[in-house]
Amino acid sequence: MAVEELQSIIKRCQILEEHDFKEEDFGLFQLAGQRCIEEGHTDQLIAIIQNEKNKVIIKTMGWNLVGPVVRCLLWNDKDDKRKDYFLMLDLLVKLCNPKELLLGLLELIEEPSGKQISQIILLLLQPLQTVIQKLRNNKAYSVGLALSTLWSQLSLLPVPYSKEQIQTDDYGLCQCCKALIEFTKPFVEEVINDKENKENEKLKDELLKFCFKSLKCPLLTAQFLEQSEEAGSDPFRCFASEIIGFLSAIGHPFPKIIFNHGRKKRTWDYLEVEEEEDKQLADSMASLAYLVFVQGISIDQLPMVLSPSYLLQFNMGHIEVFLQRTEESVFSKGLELLENGLLRIEDNSILYQYLEIKSFLTVPQGLVKVMTLCPIETLRKKSLAMLQLYINKLDSQGKYTLFRCLLNTSNHSGVEAFIIQNIKNQIDLSFKKTKNKWFTGPQLISLLDLVLFLPEGAETDLLQNSDRIMASLNLLRYLVIKDNENNSQTGLWTELGKIENNFLKPLHTGLNMSKAHYEAEIKNSQENSQAVQKSKDLCSVTVGGEEIPNMPPEMQLKVLHSALFTFDLIESVLARVEELIEIKTKSTSEENVGIK
Repeated sequence: MAVEELQSIIKRCQILEEHDFKEEDFGLFQLAGQRCIEEGHTDQLIAIIQNEKNKVIIKTMGWNLVGPVVRCLLWNDKDDKRKDYFLMLDLLVKLCNPKELLLGLLELIEEPSGKQISQIILLLLQPLQTVIQKLRNNKAYSVGLALSTLWSQLSLLPVPYSKEQIQTDDYGLCQCCKALIEFTKPFVEEVINDKENKENEKLKDELLKFCFKSLKCPLLTAQFLEQSEEAGSDPFRCFASEIIGFLSAIGHPFPKIIFNHGRKKRTWDYLEVEEEEDKQLADSMASLAYLVFVQGISIDQLPMVLSPSYLLQFNMGHIEVFLQRTEESVFSKGLELLENGLLRIEDNSILYQYLEIKSFLTVPQGLVKVMTLCPIETLRKKSLAMLQLYINKLDSQGKYTLFRCLLNTSNHSGVEAFIIQNIKNQIDLSFKKTKNKWFTGPQLISLLDLVLFLPEGAETDLLQNSDRIMASLNLLRYLVIKDNENNSQTGLWTELGKIENNFLKPLHTGLNMSKAHYEAEIKNSQENSQAVQKSKDLCSVTVGGEEIPNMPPEMQLKVLHSALFTFDLIESVLARVEELIEIKTKSTSEENVGIK
């Protein structure tokens, strides 16, 4: 019935000119053709498509059958008529109007979600390539539209993270990346082979945009297998190599792109790309830098004369981009890129003037965020190691400037303790080696003003700030022992009165208040625990204005006793510091009396 209906429609249209076809004819042709496919009349339908008498009809209306054929291929993967469906698809691609067919294929690519995205892309890439190559006009626009549609769909797929996920490729992203390269190659070759064609300038523009988009997704988040493993087995490395190769092939080698990124006057000519730069290119350029400097892809194209400090300066902006992201797979690349740059540089060789460049301060602040907020221990430790490595590479004034910055901005007791320990190390070096003006005398006193004080005086939360307070006391103890009270190389003894008023006395008061508060809470908790034992319920305790989460009484008592232990530890170090100060000042006064 469906076949007869289709033949009737075709017979009526055969006597009409193409421009006389009505909208009604298109609808009837599509419905009848779809019914033929659904009812399995593939042989008859193929014969109708191949009939020379129907050439004009198929050219004009045949693209409407592509959707039903494609859906049969997707949904009926075990159908014995799959060969017929593939043959029909090939015939329709060959015979139909390429402009209508292009739009129809792109609509089909946009339809699915989930795992079906890769299935339909892998199915339609070859037909799509064939259709575009048949177009005579506006090929650049068609290539751009196709690549944009494909990229938009692929960007919806999850990027596999582990080696197992890459090998399994559940969502087909790795296969699609490989197929997408094959899809793009003929258009890249067209640009290479016909450089005089003005239309190819537009095509080059579209290819450039596609490369930048690919650098952002999936390559920004993609993980790469170990370089020691066979390179050909890593689909993302292969994809990245091809994308970078495309850039060079179309006249934009990556050294030209990355070393001009961020300059007021850039060397590429495409206004449309330039307008999008601030929004779109930062991630792409960071991804490109990572691929070249960390993964070593096409690194042999770089000039050998570039100094390590220049390369670090160049990459710091990209590292900043990585560290601003929250995805582990992205900011971990920032850590790798930073390590790659720092390991090329000698200790104490980064001049303090570099800190006038914004990224040289924002990158260590980004490291602090990873250290304090990242839930993954290995990345927190790596970030801490990178911050220490970065500090080691700065000259003395650079270290001094960074310490002041981080003490003012970190807002984290553990980080501040880490910085204070580094200050102590620099002072120690100044004692043992050449005197360093940044960690002695007036400059050091200015820095100690940020260290030897309590942010809120006696009311400072000592438990929350315990790491910082212990580091400050240990630094003060070291200075008291090491510095000679007669010449006061560090300036400690001339500022002792201020230190006592701003730090030691408020700390005493704060310790007394905190210990009394926690001892009272322990007493309350013990009393509450008796009532809880009767009711078999949980209790809560308020400490420092905040309620400890509900927990068994014995657990709360452990928390409270741990706090008291911390206060006792601080108190013991404080007592030792005051004892050392008393001994030194007493001995100095006795010497002065003896001199008189």
